[in-house]
Amino acid sequence: MSRSALIVIDMLNTYSHPDAEILIPSVREALPRIVNLIDRARDGAVPVIYVNDNFGEWRSHHGEIIDTTLSGPYGELVEPVLPDDDSLFVVKARHSIFYETPLTYLLSQLDVDRVVLCGQVTEQCVLYSALDAHIRHLNVTIPEDAVAHIHPDLARASLQMMERNMGASIRKAVEVEF
Repeated sequence: MSRSALIVIDMLNTYSHPDAEILIPSVREALPRIVNLIDRARDGAVPVIYVNDNFGEWRSHHGEIIDTTLSGPYGELVEPVLPDDDSLFVVKARHSIFYETPLTYLLSQLDVDRVVLCGQVTEQCVLYSALDAHIRHLNVTIPEDAVAHIHPDLARASLQMMERNMGASIRKAVEVEF
């Protein structure tokens, strides 16, 4: 029997990077569907795992990351997706959620063989994470309307690559079943 986990990628964000201005409208559009996925996963006792950049702050922990992002100018984009007490949290330093993180081990401990990836950015962290999940023999689902992008054309191409080259299931968030 298959066991899924919902992975929330980089949604705890200060939006203080060069591409933020063009990313934020896409985040606003995807946010309600991300929140819905998180709620549905929690209601179904599906593990919700936040994998987030640490913004180069190597002494920080997830509480500090949350505090920093909530107190920033875009806290309203962070507040709806905050981890709850049952959420798991992995800090990453690069684009892939797997690169130099304990995520592979965590997923094996949870007997997860399918990951649902939501968050940001479709053509960067989501794409690289989907590839790394695929090479780890995990089934990958991408809710195309629950991932935010910087460049719409690259996001479309990335989703197409994930589907064709990695066998990812690309679907609307409401169609995702845990």
